[in-house]
Amino acid sequence: MICRRDVVVGGAAVAISALAKSALAGDPPAVTLVTAARAQVGVTTIYDPAYVQLAFPGGDIPRERGVCTDVIIRAYRDAFELDLQALVNTDMRAAFTEYPRRWGLTGPNANIDHRRVGNLQVFLRRKGAALAYGIPAAFDSGDLVTLKLPGNLDHIGIVSDQRGPQGLPLLIHNIGQGAREKEVMHVFPLTGRFRWLPA
Repeated sequence: MICRRDVVVGGAAVAISALAKSALAGDPPAVTLVTAARAQVGVTTIYDPAYVQLAFPGGDIPRERGVCTDVIIRAYRDAFELDLQALVNTDMRAAFTEYPRRWGLTGPNANIDHRRVGNLQVFLRRKGAALAYGIPAAFDSGDLVTLKLPGNLDHIGIVSDQRGPQGLPLLIHNIGQGAREKEVMHVFPLTGRFRWLPA
């Protein structure tokens, strides 16, 4: 785990001070992950699903834009220096046939593979991170939750340590208006729950 990580926001390197405090305080990994996800609220303000050529490893689009998977990718990088771009790419090279083929890929593509919910679901299952997902009120903060949106679209977010008016944990995610922390797990069908935290 790290104590501080600088990120680029609006072209300038800034420290995520809340994350640094969380790590320095010896907070559990789930707290550090939620803090890293929450730090994106107000920073990532644009939903942008465009395919982009990325650096590898550690590639990212500008922080003010992204999709639901970018919330996850950035949270793990900021909290634990775990690079899902590289990790998913490595796993897909080792077990490509285990991953969805619905995008017509003939091999791994480090620009986009980690930014697809279906690929993250397979990766997390292969890491032994899958959990039962029947009772959202019992979900723990730091869990990853996948949902099915209208149009058969996959979605992912990080379970918050805060609860909404219906008593359900909030979800930190980007569903179309940038990173937000909202109560949505009662709105869309759940398709998965995962817990993948460093020891």
